[in-house]
Amino acid sequence: MERSRVAGEAPTRTRILLASLSAMVAETVTFPIDLTKTRMQLHGSHRIGAIGVVSEIGRQEGMMGFYKGLSPAIIRHLFYTPIRIIGYENLKGFIVRSEGNNSESLSLATKALVGGISGVMAQVVASPADLVKVRMQADGRLVSQGLKPRYSGPIEAFTKILQAEGVKGLWKGVLPNIQRAFLVNMGELACYDHAKHFVIEKKISGDNIYAHTLASIMSGLASTTLSCPADVVKTRMMNQGEKAVYRNSYECLVKTVRFEGIRALWKGFFPTWARLGPWQFVFWVSYEKFRQLAEARRVGNVLRFVERVEIVAQTN
Repeated sequence: MERSRVAGEAPTRTRILLASLSAMVAETVTFPIDLTKTRMQLHGSHRIGAIGVVSEIGRQEGMMGFYKGLSPAIIRHLFYTPIRIIGYENLKGFIVRSEGNNSESLSLATKALVGGISGVMAQVVASPADLVKVRMQADGRLVSQGLKPRYSGPIEAFTKILQAEGVKGLWKGVLPNIQRAFLVNMGELACYDHAKHFVIEKKISGDNIYAHTLASIMSGLASTTLSCPADVVKTRMMNQGEKAVYRNSYECLVKTVRFEGIRALWKGFFPTWARLGPWQFVFWVSYEKFRQLAEARRVGNVLRFVERVEIVAQTN
C-alpha cells in the first residue's frame, strides 16, 4: 500500500507515542494564545480585544498567568491528539484497503468525514480534561478581580467537580464539545492532508517544512472558521458551575446571538487562528520529524538484524 502523506509506516503504538509527544510540545508553545482566546470568549457583552486581554493578564497575574490550566491541557492532549490523529490515519487506511485505491485517491469530502469522526471519538474521551482546563483558565480571571479561585490545581478541580456535579458533571458541555471537535478535525485533518498533497503534487514545494507551513496555515483557517461558533458555546457551557446560565447548548447559542449579535459567535476568531496555525505547524513538523527518526531507527535495526543473519549463515 502506498504510504499516506499524513501517516508514516511506523507501528500504531509508536505513532501514538510520537503524536502525544508532539502534542505536548505544540500545546506548551501555543498555550498563552489559547488562554487569551478563552478569556475573550468569557467576557460576554463586555467588548475587549486580544491586546486588552493580554495586557490584563500580564498586569494582574504576571507571566505565570499565561499558563493557568496548562497541566490539564497537556493531560487532555495525551488522550485527544493520539486518538484523533491515529484514528484518522487508520480509518483512512481502512477505506483505502476496502476500495483498493491509493491514499491520495480519496476525495476531500471523504477525508473531511473521516477527520470529523476521529475528532468526535477523541473528544468524548478527553472531555473531562478539557472541562478542567477551561475552569482553571476562567479561574485566573477571578484571581485578577481579587476573588478566591475555585480550584488550586487540576486534581482538586477534578475532585470538586466530581463531588459537586457528579460523574455527569465531568462531561458538562460534551455536546458542543463534540460538535466543535467534529468541525475542527473535519477542517484541520482533511485540509492539512489535502493541502499538503496539493503543494507537493503541484511542485510548489517538496515534502518539507515549507509544505508543512503552507498546509498548516490553510487548515488552521478552515478549521477556525468552521469551529469558532461551537467553540464559543462550548467554552460558556463548560464554565458553568452548579448555577447554570444555559440549560443546553442550543439555548446558549440563541442567547449569545440575541444579546450580543451574530458576530459574538466568532469572538476570539483571530486568537484561535493565531493559535491553530502555530499549533499545527509545531505539531505536524514535530510529528513527522519524530516519525522519520523512528522509521530510520527501525530500518537501521532491521538492517543490523539482516547483517547478523547473513553472518551466521556464512559461518554455518
